[in-house]
Amino acid sequence: MNDSHQPKMNRRKLEHWQVIAIFLLFYDFVSIHLSYFLALWLRFDCVYSEIPENYLSSYLRFITLYSIGTIVLFWFFRLYRCVWRYISYGEMLKTVMGSLISSLFHVVLITVLFGRMPLSYYVWGGLLQLIAVVIPRFAYRLFLFLLAKAKQTDETGGRVMIIGAGQAGQMILRDLKIAKELNDKAVCFIDDNPNKWGRFIDGVPIVGGRDDIFLNVKKYNVTKIFLAIPTIGVEDKKDIINICKETDCELKQLPGIYQLVLGQVTVSQMRDVSVEDLLGREPIRADMQEVFDFINGKVVIVTGGGGSIGSELCRQIAAHSPQKLIILDVYENNAYNIQLELKHDYPKLDLEVLIGSVRDSRRMMLIFEEYHPQIVYHAAAHKHVPLMEDSPCEAIKNNAIGTYKTAYAAMVHGCERFVLISTDKAVNPTNIMGASKRLCEMIIQSFDAKIKAGKANEIPQLFTHAGKMQMVDEEKLKSAKTEFVAVRFGNVLGSNGSVIPIFKKQIEEGGPVTVTHPDIIRYFMTIPEAVSLVMMAGTFASGGEIFVLDMGSPVKIDTLARNLIRLSGYRPDEDIQIVYSGLRPGEKLYEEKLMAEEGLKKTDNELIHIGCPIPFDTDEFLSKLDDLMNAAYANHQDIREMVMALVSTYQPEMHSCA
Repeated sequence: MNDSHQPKMNRRKLEHWQVIAIFLLFYDFVSIHLSYFLALWLRFDCVYSEIPENYLSSYLRFITLYSIGTIVLFWFFRLYRCVWRYISYGEMLKTVMGSLISSLFHVVLITVLFGRMPLSYYVWGGLLQLIAVVIPRFAYRLFLFLLAKAKQTDETGGRVMIIGAGQAGQMILRDLKIAKELNDKAVCFIDDNPNKWGRFIDGVPIVGGRDDIFLNVKKYNVTKIFLAIPTIGVEDKKDIINICKETDCELKQLPGIYQLVLGQVTVSQMRDVSVEDLLGREPIRADMQEVFDFINGKVVIVTGGGGSIGSELCRQIAAHSPQKLIILDVYENNAYNIQLELKHDYPKLDLEVLIGSVRDSRRMMLIFEEYHPQIVYHAAAHKHVPLMEDSPCEAIKNNAIGTYKTAYAAMVHGCERFVLISTDKAVNPTNIMGASKRLCEMIIQSFDAKIKAGKANEIPQLFTHAGKMQMVDEEKLKSAKTEFVAVRFGNVLGSNGSVIPIFKKQIEEGGPVTVTHPDIIRYFMTIPEAVSLVMMAGTFASGGEIFVLDMGSPVKIDTLARNLIRLSGYRPDEDIQIVYSGLRPGEKLYEEKLMAEEGLKKTDNELIHIGCPIPFDTDEFLSKLDDLMNAAYANHQDIREMVMALVSTYQPEMHSCA
């Protein structure tokens, strides 16, 4: 019996909000009575005996009925069901409206039913009722706000210096003041305009220009610096960031001017200052119109379309109306992610996502036979240097042989352009990954030379499977017109496996940050720059070129790591340790963009050059690839020696094949 009655007992138990609602209901009942009594009392100089009998009688006969009616009105306005911790201006407006409406009813009903009351009674009664009703409803929210302010200290909240006392800086200041979830407080502005110095924006002083940053960081105990100048030039930004990174403050900046135009300048829009802000050169701004005109209406395939470079290629291509975009990747998760993104962003795009390996000649031939792509961007490759050193045969299978089979399928099926994505590691390679990419370059140069000589039928078709061979019309091959080019660039910031995400993760975990060697240097570029170069190569190629980007001065990886630590608000070797782990197998201290023999030709874009192909015996090279492929698939121990025989500039550290 007791168990059966337990649920009923639980249902009769009042919730906390119901207790609060009952309390407010009784409070309103009493406060409405008192409000109008005080109004009557004040009218007669606070002397109860001076109140005329007819006024007092009208008040006493009407006030209880009026209080009950007001409570019913408040219930209709849902003023007893609010979550008081999060009460907002909407609830305040409903409270004011409910009180004003009830006060109007009071004026009309007491006058009609009991006679006219003094004018001050109506006015003061309604005003006192409004105050009495509003105060308790918002007192709790005010109490929580004041309590949070009292608890907020310099230790729990950041002290912010805002660089830029313009429109964006003012928006950031406003957001810092009103954002309830933030503990940060703006303490000073920096601006290079002397006319603003010594003045204030909403109580925050403008203390000087960029030369005064370091002084005022100490003076105001600044822990965070917000760079709020979306129109700043590269050199000015680099100069300011170089000053800020010596302060041990956390540094953030606006992504760009479009946030200012759209009115989206908030603290949440601020992003960490990244190393690309310190590359020391203007971003590549190529005129892409001709590129997009070339893509428009074409069938385009991107191999390795789920990777960092491949996926960005797909985004750029999808935005400029291809007839069809085909994404090929061996890794289904990456392919699925870019498929979902493109379907959402470009619902009218004719998109085909295929899973397959470039190593499978039958799969590649079937894809090209079915879809007849006109442009190929070949981004599929194994790129991780140390992993390929441990598995050199895989580098040959996927990079060199995969490129060969894809290029052959493209040529056989009348593809117009084939663009190979190469790397600066192909220059004088010391690792198998770089050597395999140099083989890829030599493959497309061989294909281009044979096509221009009208001897494409002499290019052998490679097979790694038994059974019936795929027959190709050799006479038709003699008229092949496919143009093959390569695009060579350095390390891509933010790409899968690149050093920047690794450093950032190590910093987030408190260190240490691992650098292979204190003197190691690398060239860097951004993903959009790399993609723009690849697409330009596909447009302006005439066949056989290796396009090279002038990536400015190389960056010391040690300096890069230290800058990232400083920009994250820490001190290198104090807050975050840097550990030198030693060069990994096949890793060079520096990378080169071109071999010494290649030389350079200029293009219309002064930052993009063409490397002249190094001559080599094409027939001999092509004749040896079948043996190289068979050795790779047999996992031969001497695969490096075979690659050395083909790539004269390859000087490996000796390892055994995995």
